[in-house]
Amino acid sequence: RSFKLLVKDARTTRTSLGIVVLCAVQNFGYYGIMIWMPSFLANKLGFNLTKSAMWTSVTILGMMLGIFVFGQLADRIGRKPSFLLFQAGAVAMVLAYSQLSDPVSLLWVGAVLGMFVNGMLGGYGALISEAYPTEARATAQNVLFNLGRGIGGFGPVVVGAMVAAYSFQIAIALLAAIYLVDMVATYFLIRDQA
Repeated sequence: RSFKLLVKDARTTRTSLGIVVLCAVQNFGYYGIMIWMPSFLANKLGFNLTKSAMWTSVTILGMMLGIFVFGQLADRIGRKPSFLLFQAGAVAMVLAYSQLSDPVSLLWVGAVLGMFVNGMLGGYGALISEAYPTEARATAQNVLFNLGRGIGGFGPVVVGAMVAAYSFQIAIALLAAIYLVDMVATYFLIRDQA
């Protein structure tokens, strides 16, 4: 019964589809960036494993800050505007990161990249809970997020294929396109909450 509540009418089905897209992009971007970041830094800048780990750690710290900031912002201006803001930030930061070659710039931009790319994770629980009645919330949290995660799990494979066909720089820059898809899904499929 709770599964049927995720697709009970056209509006709810659109919302469920939108949430799957948001969760898929979240995971695709996270895994696509974080799995390939050490190789990207090693190939582009000649970083060894220790140095790559430091740059990756700073990006993860940015992610942690982003989750906190997203939650605060979502409570103040709303979920949908916060998602759109962070998605636009992810587009800009992924593109900026792919163009940099200065180690210090990569360190700072990596932290901001992490904030925008992963900060949205701070809003999925509230977004999903507000979209469904109480008896369907646990099902929605598990089914929709994990469908998205299953799709997003292909991120490293797709990025790896793009690296093989083009370059790290182009593969990472093309990840920005998924956040544009995310913005379209948020705008048209996710309803505003009261």
